[in-house]
Amino acid sequence: MNSTFSLLPLVIALPLVGFLIQALLGGRVVRALGPKKGKWVMGALAVLPIALGFVIGLMATMALARLAPEERFHTAPIHLFDWIRFAGLNIPFELRADPLSLTMVLIITGIGSLIHLYATAYMAEEKEYTRFFTYLNLFVAFMLVLVLGNNLVMMFIGWEGVGLCSYLLIGFWYRDLANAKAANKAFIVNRIGDWGLTLGMFLIVVVLVRQWPLLGGAERLLSYDVILPHARRIFGAEPVLTTIAALLLFVGAMGKSAQFPLYLWLPDAMAGPTPVSALIHAATMVTAGVFLLNRMSVLFQLSPVASVVVASIGAFTALFAALIAFGQTDIKKVLAYSTVSQLGFMFIACGAGAYWVGMFHVTTHAFFKALLFLGSGAVIYAMAHDQDMRNYGRLAKYLPITCWTMFAGYLAIAGVPPLAGFFSKEGILGAALGGDHARVGAFDFGFYAGWAGLLTAALTAMYMTRMTWLTFFGKEERWRAVPAHHVHEHGHDEAHGHESHAHDAHEAHEAHEDPHGFFYEHAPHEEHEHHHALDGSHTPKEVPPSMWIPLVALGALSVIGGWWLSQGHRFEYWLVPGGKYEVLGHVHIHPEGTIGKLLMPMSIGAALLGILAGLAVYWRGLPSREGWDLSKWNPFRRSAGEQFGYDAAMVETAVDGGADLSRGLWKGVDVGLIDRLVNGVAWTAGQSGEGLRRLQTGYIRFYALMMLAGGVGLLGYFVYRLANLGGV
Repeated sequence: MNSTFSLLPLVIALPLVGFLIQALLGGRVVRALGPKKGKWVMGALAVLPIALGFVIGLMATMALARLAPEERFHTAPIHLFDWIRFAGLNIPFELRADPLSLTMVLIITGIGSLIHLYATAYMAEEKEYTRFFTYLNLFVAFMLVLVLGNNLVMMFIGWEGVGLCSYLLIGFWYRDLANAKAANKAFIVNRIGDWGLTLGMFLIVVVLVRQWPLLGGAERLLSYDVILPHARRIFGAEPVLTTIAALLLFVGAMGKSAQFPLYLWLPDAMAGPTPVSALIHAATMVTAGVFLLNRMSVLFQLSPVASVVVASIGAFTALFAALIAFGQTDIKKVLAYSTVSQLGFMFIACGAGAYWVGMFHVTTHAFFKALLFLGSGAVIYAMAHDQDMRNYGRLAKYLPITCWTMFAGYLAIAGVPPLAGFFSKEGILGAALGGDHARVGAFDFGFYAGWAGLLTAALTAMYMTRMTWLTFFGKEERWRAVPAHHVHEHGHDEAHGHESHAHDAHEAHEAHEDPHGFFYEHAPHEEHEHHHALDGSHTPKEVPPSMWIPLVALGALSVIGGWWLSQGHRFEYWLVPGGKYEVLGHVHIHPEGTIGKLLMPMSIGAALLGILAGLAVYWRGLPSREGWDLSKWNPFRRSAGEQFGYDAAMVETAVDGGADLSRGLWKGVDVGLIDRLVNGVAWTAGQSGEGLRRLQTGYIRFYALMMLAGGVGLLGYFVYRLANLGGV
């Protein structure tokens, strides 16, 4: 084993140590050194483990790149210890160093360290500062277990771990009812996806057990280095079970990667702190579903039906979420629906068979979406924690670094060449329009998914132009004339025994907007919340260096990252060494014929059309028909703001269905079974007691008779035993 690979366990161990330091010592250090110095020390100890993990991950990546292309998928697993041994089955705690896992390690630790640095300033006024970094370090550790684990069980442990940490982070401000609801929603919806993932894993185990002779009776039945080399023979022999298993795995991916109909949790998760949005919902956790499909891509390659489902769901999600984004006024909600839409793009690529292109978009999306989320946090920070874009305008002159770094992210997600998003989006569209992987009979679902993706690309450029111009440009500084009742901010007064969420001179917190365009109501006991109205006296200020340095770094990656990775098929040949596609499959991203010739003009044209359409509407700023008077909004925009009624319908159906199910279970199980069982036991005890009660007469002669009878009985028993033993 290469000595550099032996350092990979430290990549997981470092954030775990960081988690323990924050959890066990954080409060003591802050109290001992004072709030300012103590938080500086604990912030550094939160960033350092993730940054060191990135350095180790980079060293391992360079070591892997030096190997011959055909050897990169066959490195020996890093065995730490035997974890589970049962009936000839061995599930060790082992790590896998291959191009896919190390790509995710670099994204998680690289983007993660920048976000941790940003959070040290963004969360600086938090009373429970170290609790935040406790959760954040633990999240990174679980995410690394998910991507580095060399077997399905380790992947599942990491999968559930990031689900738990996302619940804790989204609900960090748990005294706020909106945050508590968002955290619960994320946890519950993800349980639906996890149900599918669990069943899919069990079905894979069934297939592996049935085909065990093909594995040579290997003990490490669930390890990737045992399964993948024989995957086509193993799963090809069980086509029906393979298709069902692939579809169940996709249900898990739909939950974690927020695909329709399980996307509902991600927009509400924006209620959490902005660094959480950037880390979990832009660069890491939500891409776990795409990682899963890449890791188990052989199942989907062997099942055209599963590929059709993946491509179709991805296309619908991309288009549906892009339309909803037009109805949002909360800057973070726009980015949330953009994330849902971009995840749909990634699944279009996987459904079309271009798995490496899906991972390419995972990488470029991590650059520009983390940038946009952190940039939105900088805007919110500068605007007294108001998140409504209708209160912005002309912020470019006040926040130049934030503006122009976010502008790079805007052009990248819009697909403008030569920025990062252009290369990955063009690859996805080419794979879908030119491939035939997602085909059932004569009907090519991938082809139509590609056209849906092209339309979505134009819509993306348009709604991102809307967000950018309403925030940074236009003809007026709208916050100088905002009616007080249109600004709702909330913090928690320390005098009432609660935490302070202020990040500036005012004690404020981020505003949260519900799907109907009104602000969430809070629990009755939160009457002490502060309200701060933007007015002419407010002057936005640029964020401190610890917040803008990550913006600059991510801005540079958004500008050149996609171009650098695409040169000489660099990223393609990294994930698919030497152009050999046994592991991740191959689909041409530059198809021949008319589609191939028109692909680049169509891709660029979609971006430019969307930008021009956006400028035509928002060049001057906020149109009157999108202001505070909702009656002036057109029906489409109002409906988009309410997710076309889908969220409300789903929640109502779930609640009503849950009530009906609970009522049925109560009648069938509680009343019909449990009550009868309990009542039957009580009746038996009562009848037994009644019979025994009759023996208690109170007459001494009766008790003497019973004692005599007992003595005679015992004497008879002993005589019988002696006779049988030959003693009499």
